[in-house]
Amino acid sequence: MDTTMSTRDLRKSNLVPMALVASMFFILGFATWLNGSLMPYLKQVLQLTPLQASLILFSFYIAVTFTAIPSAWVIRKVGYKTGMALAIGGMMVAGLLYIPAAKTQTFELFLFAQLVMGIAQTLLQTAVNPYVVRLGPEESAAVRVSIMGILNKGAGIVAPLVFSALIASNFTGLVGKELSQDEIDLMANSLILPYLGLAGFLALFALGIKFSPLPEIREEGEKDAGGSVKEALAHPNLVLGVIAIFFYVAAEVIAGDTIGAFALSLGVVNYSVMTSYTMACMVAGYILGIVLIPRVISQQTALTASAVLGMLLSLFIVFGDASSSVLADTLLVPFGGVSLPDTLLAIAVLGLANAIVWPAVWPLALSGLGRLTSTASGLLVMGIAGGAFGPLFWGLASGAGDAGSQQFGYIVLLPCYAYILYFALIGHKKKSW
Repeated sequence: MDTTMSTRDLRKSNLVPMALVASMFFILGFATWLNGSLMPYLKQVLQLTPLQASLILFSFYIAVTFTAIPSAWVIRKVGYKTGMALAIGGMMVAGLLYIPAAKTQTFELFLFAQLVMGIAQTLLQTAVNPYVVRLGPEESAAVRVSIMGILNKGAGIVAPLVFSALIASNFTGLVGKELSQDEIDLMANSLILPYLGLAGFLALFALGIKFSPLPEIREEGEKDAGGSVKEALAHPNLVLGVIAIFFYVAAEVIAGDTIGAFALSLGVVNYSVMTSYTMACMVAGYILGIVLIPRVISQQTALTASAVLGMLLSLFIVFGDASSSVLADTLLVPFGGVSLPDTLLAIAVLGLANAIVWPAVWPLALSGLGRLTSTASGLLVMGIAGGAFGPLFWGLASGAGDAGSQQFGYIVLLPCYAYILYFALIGHKKKSW
């Protein structure tokens, strides 16, 4: 039976594709936001500087710079369904690589495992994002991507909690302490079984996708050629959108994955769950997006508001008082929450500012691309490389690595949100050079 559908046909029967793709967004989120707990954990186990710790994120996100375009080619050749199965299989292989890395406590092996995971996720991102965009009308694409984002970031809430429950909670008494070799061995070896379980689950899921009824999508009038990179680059809204994705992912990863390291420097015992706070704020932002777009505000307006909020929060983080906990004492403690420094809580609230950026930029950047969509999607996915450079620049700006230096490092967020504001107001409207 021919399971290939046109975009128009698929929109009439998209319940099963949406459910399957939703599960893949959850898996993407779970594997991605484990980094927020893994980074400070390895920083403690391997006694890394902030710059060295940022390489854990760099090796994960840098994969898109050389695999995004090949991923688009793979998707055109094997189709969305097989491409998704291959990507999840690659994530399984990466999960297995963490085992020898933990056993030998070799930093370079951890970086290689992160790189392989990044390559596999690049392939999956290249497939699932345009798939969701084409499941319905262009003007409501941000809503569909927001629904997927809730699952992705919901997984980001769950992943640090699972990491803490299975691994980090056993070693809370070691925070701020110089570790003995026996303690280092215990912390490193505790990673083995969880990553073995993750790899086994991913193997089963890859087989499930391969033999699922997930249909292919093709654009009306599109054949096998997805258009050249040169053709796609002739569209300014796409090129400027790629840059917007770069700066957005840089800001998102800084907010989600460095918050644990900053919390560790402040002596917060449960530093490994801090990413959950950022992800919870992102989920709240996605829900707002679903409710408001396009009924109340347009995608462009939501993107503008997100950029402005991000700039204001960045200024507060850099120049705020890290010893004050007024915000948490007012907003969290009365409801059973914990007391946290105001600056740390502001980093988490960046999740609210970041939530709408990705789902708003994708449809604005892909507008009018037609048969070039798969190639354009590969280029947009390349923007995820911002996740490699954002934390790297934060690590460089953090200097010696004490709490005050790390707090100042968040100054790198300002140019990120400034460019997103430009794209929201001007960049997405450009249709010719």
